[in-house]
Order: sequence, then C-alpha cells, then structure tokens
Amino acid sequence: MEYSLSNYPNPFNPTTVIGYQLPVTGHVTLRVLDMLGREIVTLVNEEKQAGKYEVKFDGGGLASGIYFYQLITSKTTRTMKLVLQK
Repeated sequence: MEYSLSNYPNPFNPTTVIGYQLPVTGHVTLRVLDMLGREIVTLVNEEKQAGKYEVKFDGGGLASGIYFYQLITSKTTRTMKLVLQK
C-alpha cells in the first residue's frame, strides 16, 4: 500500500468525496485551499491508522472555480486540483 489521494466527481457541484489512503499510522491533515494557497477548510487534522478513508466536501458556499485539496503527513504532501462548477 502507498499514499494516494483522489476525489469524485470532479468537476463537482456542490459536493465531492475526497478519498485518501495511508500505508502507515500517523498524523494526517487534509485541507482545501483556494488558488492563492489560502486555506478554505481543514477536513481532517488527527492521528489516523493505516487504511483507506473518505471525506465529503461541500463547496456550496464557495464561488465556481479551481481549488486544491492537500494531504499532509510526516512522510509526504500531496496536492490535487478540484473544479467547482455551479
């Protein structure tokens, strides 16, 4: 198992499910950022066991556009693009 990060659907309106996989136990931060790198929301900020997880993200209060979601652990940082189309 390795680190992975994905979401479905993408583009989305107004919700999407962000999935991530952890090969080892550790502290995990999952957050959504705007185009300028400003944090919109932190979805996860806690110790997680190795395994697969899913988190629902609701962008209903945001403007249409491109956002990023970022998984941060002690071993890696992964960033992927989200497209919100209203």
